[in-house]
Amino acid sequence: MNFPLPKRIAILYSDAKREYFPTEQLYISEAEVKGRAGQIAEVLDKMSIHTALFAGDANVTENLKAFKPDFVLNLVDSVYGKEYLNATIPAILELLQIPYTGSSMMGQAINSNKYLTKNLLEQWNIPVPDYVLIKDPGDVDTVTLNFPLITKLNEVHGSIEIDDSAICEDEKCLERRVNFLMSTYKQPVLLEEYVAGREVTVVVTEGINMKVYAAEKVFNEDIYHDKKFKINTFNVNWGEGPQSDSAFVYARYDLPPRVKAHIKTAFEVLKMEDYGKFDLRVDASGRHFIIDANTNPAFGPKDCAISSILGLHGLSFQELLERVILNTISEGDREGQGKMS
Repeated sequence: MNFPLPKRIAILYSDAKREYFPTEQLYISEAEVKGRAGQIAEVLDKMSIHTALFAGDANVTENLKAFKPDFVLNLVDSVYGKEYLNATIPAILELLQIPYTGSSMMGQAINSNKYLTKNLLEQWNIPVPDYVLIKDPGDVDTVTLNFPLITKLNEVHGSIEIDDSAICEDEKCLERRVNFLMSTYKQPVLLEEYVAGREVTVVVTEGINMKVYAAEKVFNEDIYHDKKFKINTFNVNWGEGPQSDSAFVYARYDLPPRVKAHIKTAFEVLKMEDYGKFDLRVDASGRHFIIDANTNPAFGPKDCAISSILGLHGLSFQELLERVILNTISEGDREGQGKMS
């Protein structure tokens, strides 16, 4: 059965106010969502679809009731500056019985906790680097993982505080780094054994068949030749610095069948829906480890991994947008949760 595209679409974006965030980095990573929402609105306008943009704030329910959309594109990453609160947005849409893109409340809630995410993947025998959660700075001296270790905020995505100092090669560095992160962001820190090797980004889209698209980050040796660790830093990710645009390029990458199967399983285990993104590291022996998962990755026609990687595979953003919308409409109610009005 062929379904028509909706005539009225609301696009929800993060309500990013500087006072919500403890650092400029975190604010930058959230404030950009409104710009991408505008880019998508331009694409929808060319498709003769009437759109309206609303912040995912305390007024979102009334704004949606007034606009009466047929469909919602949910781009909200945080509410009041907290990622774990972004699960309230699909919950609101479920209550209003408006079909929407992206993961439901459970998928968003799981994704806001990296430790839980890795634990679930591990239970399904999906390879992840060895890891441990630090809830108190004093726990650092109990860590038995092998150095070097990469330090990550447990409840934040977007490469926040990922730079050369994020990787520690001894306990003294680790103590200093954990103290900084915990005192600044007031949340646990995930420690993970650093996997030396190649880095691959994978985009998954749902439809009649789940599709998996992969690309390798080919790092620019002119920039990284003197760096011991080749990682995608905040500055590279968010364009902070003159070398950010040339730090790496995406190259199409063919995942081994077993790894592709792992990715599909991970998508389902983590309750992802419509689309999602995974970051992997590939060691010298060819083993693939999932180092990050994102149920709500940057979604837009340019300047984001999804559009770049799908472009390498011959899929335009408009084609992706139509696929995501029509997939949600054709599925209707997801497991009785009211995804369709």
